[in-house]
Amino acid sequence: MKNYDPAIRESAKFNELLNEVMGAQSHPQDSFEIAALLESMGWNDDRVSVEFGIYEVHEIFDLSDQMWDEIKSKIGYQTFSDTEKRNTSILIISLIRSFLRGLIFAFPMAISIFAMLSLKFSLWSYQYLSLEQATSIAIGTILSFVLVGGFTQAIARRGYFYIIQGYYDLARRTTFLLIGIGFVTCFILSILMVVLNFIFNMFSYNMLFLIVLYFFFLTAIWLSVTVMYILKKEIVFTGLIIFGIFLVYVLFKLVGIDIIISQLISLCIVSVCSLFLVLFFFKVGERKNNNEVAKLPRFSITLYTVWPYFFYGFLYFSFLFIDRIIAWSKNEEFMPYLIWFRGQYELGLDFALLTIIIPMGVVEVVVNRLMFDLESSQKKYLAAESHKLYEKFIKMYKRMTVFILISTVVSSFVIYRVIIWYNDMSIRLNNENILESEVTVFVLFWGIVSYSILAFCLMNVVILFALSQPARVIKAFIPALLTNIVVGFLLSRWFDYHFAVIGLFVGSLLLFYLTIKAVIDVLQNLDYYLYAAS
Repeated sequence: MKNYDPAIRESAKFNELLNEVMGAQSHPQDSFEIAALLESMGWNDDRVSVEFGIYEVHEIFDLSDQMWDEIKSKIGYQTFSDTEKRNTSILIISLIRSFLRGLIFAFPMAISIFAMLSLKFSLWSYQYLSLEQATSIAIGTILSFVLVGGFTQAIARRGYFYIIQGYYDLARRTTFLLIGIGFVTCFILSILMVVLNFIFNMFSYNMLFLIVLYFFFLTAIWLSVTVMYILKKEIVFTGLIIFGIFLVYVLFKLVGIDIIISQLISLCIVSVCSLFLVLFFFKVGERKNNNEVAKLPRFSITLYTVWPYFFYGFLYFSFLFIDRIIAWSKNEEFMPYLIWFRGQYELGLDFALLTIIIPMGVVEVVVNRLMFDLESSQKKYLAAESHKLYEKFIKMYKRMTVFILISTVVSSFVIYRVIIWYNDMSIRLNNENILESEVTVFVLFWGIVSYSILAFCLMNVVILFALSQPARVIKAFIPALLTNIVVGFLLSRWFDYHFAVIGLFVGSLLLFYLTIKAVIDVLQNLDYYLYAAS
């Protein structure tokens, strides 16, 4: 290793020559390219020795090495701002807010399940429905989630992009454009279902009517909840769900209207109120920010930027519900239609879904903390120290992994014990054993395990999205979804219908591995992906 005089970098000749090199090539790849540039400028070993020999630099490659080291030391160095520091109290408040934000997003689901346990009905379900009605509502609900999944991700991505810049007008127009496309798609799919049912006679017309109505109204509600989430009005939507359940109670219990009609009236009112509230919140935001009205980019550009997130939303909800479709389509002794609702299977998964409520709050906390540290760390490390950046965040990711795993294990144990306690209370007070069926217990156990794994996967997904890597998320979900389908289908046909939940478990395990691998690959080249995401 040659010893050079570090004073060379303070030399006016050296810096003048370095500027000439940078003028010829602003981003040289390495010291060899710099040496080639120097030779093209007429420099050779003799001239270098004459000009820079006093600094122990006698060859053109010695000079190019010095220039390359100087360039690397300057890349990524920022003097315009200091790293933001937050005191402990502000940090704690921020973490609590993040945790509550994650919890609030899951509140509507928890409220619906609580209403089912206490009132025996919610805004879109009822314990004592006939199997035909339950099948219709379940199909309409699943269709609404799968259809809206892509639109909600697109709205969240593009709408939030404009909101954080204060362009509420652009956010409102983009959001309602996507909502309009969502409604048109819902209408087209409804017409297609009617045509296919007319040709193949898959369901009775009463069932088809319920499927379409629940599909349409739930689509409207899921679209509005996404907008409220990006506007940070999640608690308002939670209030709307409570209000809707109250309306069902009034119409069904007090007025005596049929439960299906009561729910449809409530769904209509809640969906309309949701859309009007979204419009109101946007108008308030526009008045506060008072930005000039800007022109939206071409729709083709918007489509190009959101399609990976749209595809992810479709894949995610397909992954979440495909095991139900596989289980309900198992041909048994009594199978009047292509899909036939199995309440024991659904009950186990509904209870298991409660497992992800606490981990969702934890995910919001740890990812927000990670992204804050990423932002501040860009101002602490030079480009030549990228390996230190990688080592730091690999250690942080491992701590986050342990934290999430602990929270999911604790959440799973607590939820399982609460369900057992509730079942014991139900037996003593109402002589009703909700866990009487072995199918429900089997699905509950594997559902809890699967959703716990999925909660961890969602942390990886959020990290990859934050670093603008949706393609890696999609590459992880496609094989996981196919595994879910293949394993669930084969086991449900070889053994019994409730073994479809094992497909969910195996698919979640594969997703667990693939998302971890994707995150580690990104962290290994974190400096590059931070640059790409900026």
